[in-house]
Amino acid sequence: MASLTNFTDEARIALDTLTSRATDLFSPSLRVGVTGLSRAGKTVFISAFVHNLIHGGRLPLFEAQKSGRISKAFLEEQPDDAVPRFQYEDHVDALINARVWPDSTRAISELRLTIEYESASGWNRMFSSGRLSVDIVDYPGEWLLDLPLLGNSYREFSHDVFEMAALPVRADLSEAWRKASQAVDPDADADEMVARGLFESFAAYLKACKLDDRALSTLPPGRFLMPGDLDGSPALTFAPLPGLSEARPRPGSLHAMMERRYEAYKTHVIKPFFREHIAKLDRQIVLIDAMQALNSGPGAMADLERAVTEILACFRPGRGNLLTDLFSRRIDRILVAATKADQLHHESHDRLQAIVRRLTERAAARANLSGADVDVLAMAAVRATREGTVKQGREVLPVIIGTPLEGETIAGETFDGKTETAIFPGDLPAKAESVFKIGNSNHRQDEADPSIRFVRFRPPRLERTAEGVTLSLPHIRLDRALQFLIGDRLA
Repeated sequence: MASLTNFTDEARIALDTLTSRATDLFSPSLRVGVTGLSRAGKTVFISAFVHNLIHGGRLPLFEAQKSGRISKAFLEEQPDDAVPRFQYEDHVDALINARVWPDSTRAISELRLTIEYESASGWNRMFSSGRLSVDIVDYPGEWLLDLPLLGNSYREFSHDVFEMAALPVRADLSEAWRKASQAVDPDADADEMVARGLFESFAAYLKACKLDDRALSTLPPGRFLMPGDLDGSPALTFAPLPGLSEARPRPGSLHAMMERRYEAYKTHVIKPFFREHIAKLDRQIVLIDAMQALNSGPGAMADLERAVTEILACFRPGRGNLLTDLFSRRIDRILVAATKADQLHHESHDRLQAIVRRLTERAAARANLSGADVDVLAMAAVRATREGTVKQGREVLPVIIGTPLEGETIAGETFDGKTETAIFPGDLPAKAESVFKIGNSNHRQDEADPSIRFVRFRPPRLERTAEGVTLSLPHIRLDRALQFLIGDRLA
């Protein structure tokens, strides 16, 4: 990633890090990045993370909580005044009272959770304040996938996008945009309406790739899907062009206009995002919606692996020493977590985790994450189902029980969002490799195995004590995630 920053960027990163380290001497903090592609459950994960710590949730594998060493956890004012606050209270209200999933991440936000604890070590108790501030930074994975563009010219970007758009799983979705692109002359005079038309057609193709029936993941530029406050700006009004030569574009041409706007996107959007947010992280969790990709078939799984590889390659992994840590942060722990494990019976959780491990190991090897601890997990930050069994003839099937979201369908039945239902989602394959193989069955590349179908459920109705106190949000392996991400800092 050093090649994606210049000397000025590195100097600013070093100054920011030095200032932060000085503050940490008196008020220790840990910056944890939470990312994932849309609908992977980032907002739900952060809400459950904070809610379970503040309310003393059931976290048997989170050692500091299990041993009773955490005396208090509470929210404080975040240190970055220029970053929007993660609206924790609104999201928890949506989960608990309205029983709806909160809105997805659309931009960067931050929240500071401070934990007061007693160290397990007598030596540490002598020198530690017994207080750790965890700064949780929430950002869209789509924006992270833009970072590799910093190393690509406009011609290389255009070539790569057209090559990917011709893949069988994308070809029909990109056909209209590719035809429109082929109809223009890159060397013709720049025309704002032509540029806008190509951008809109290209963005429509990217959005179609995200829909449930394809569930594709590698869709840069990320701001075309989540523009934020840049919507309509020239830096976001460009598109790839086909068949570009290596010669410099003619000044005033459509090619020159598109190239200039692409470079502006890199300078004014991507670089500040990396410098001001990614370069400041200590730990990272990458959430993936493997269930939706499995619903959509091997093409979506292969694309998810490509996206995870590119995401992991964007981090600065490893451990520094006493001197280098003063000027540069490194991410020393990365957790890749498949969310929504509650859509499966627990008998298939190991298989889901094996699928994620296979995906992550190959991605991590390609991204060269030497020096960082990388782990994988199948989890549900908020568990929306419970388990049971049903008898079908002589066979007893393991099922999950919950309230499917309105409009979800399975075996021709469409759910109303109100009725609790028992569902047998099917068994994941015993061999993880099979879900990535194109043509592993009689189905096309973009089709899934019809014997496996997962549906999304409404948040659970929370239990209350006799005194009327709402219990903490139920989960699957959230405690393991907490232990990996922050457990060592509370030892």
